[in-house]
Amino acid sequence: MYDIVSVIIFNTIGGIIMSQSNLEKQEAKLKQLNQKIKAEKNKIEQNLGKQIIRSANLDYGTLTTPQIKMIAKKVAAFLNQAQNNR
Repeated sequence: MYDIVSVIIFNTIGGIIMSQSNLEKQEAKLKQLNQKIKAEKNKIEQNLGKQIIRSANLDYGTLTTPQIKMIAKKVAAFLNQAQNNR
């Protein structure tokens, strides 16, 4: 038969294992949520880029990296100025 110390140790270890299991589940949920957030950010960035290109009637085929960076800086400057004027 088990003595009280053995029962306490067993219950404590069982509780630690359950807590660790719950923590691992929460970590997995958090990782999954972070992946969803990252995917949504990428989706928004892509949609924003597409809308800017369409609105400005730019040609995908002729856009260079320096041009893209210049356009991004101009859009950012415009948005920052608009925010400061509020």
